[in-house]
Amino acid sequence: MLSTIRSYEPDDFDAVDRLWKECFPGAPVRNHAEHAIPAKLWAGDDLFIVAQGEGGGIIGTVMAGYDGHRGWIYAVAVDSRCRRQGIGAALVRAAEERLIALGCMKINLQIHSDNAAVARFYYRIGYALEQRISMGKQIHR
Repeated sequence: MLSTIRSYEPDDFDAVDRLWKECFPGAPVRNHAEHAIPAKLWAGDDLFIVAQGEGGGIIGTVMAGYDGHRGWIYAVAVDSRCRRQGIGAALVRAAEERLIALGCMKINLQIHSDNAAVARFYYRIGYALEQRISMGKQIHR
């Protein structure tokens, strides 16, 4: 059960790392907690949000970003034992509220094209499919 939604704190790292390993198996190394979290904290934008369960553990996350033009939502993760309780929707709403407070007027997100369950989740909370081509470039260090 959900207790609170709040900003990420450094003491949350181990719990978030475990959650992401459960929710995002096979994620590229650049998306692993040890890389993504320090980079997000460097931004200092308070757009990394966690859901804390009644027992105090982290049961969900969302990261958002805003570049002054568009907002982005990513890293939405909910503990498999806590799904279908509105936690994911509450996390996304919290991220939306923070983006809107920054002046954001358009929020984007990306999901894998074969992830029908996640697509249904986003449809239910008001997101729609937009005909776009998503392109990316891998930066190898």
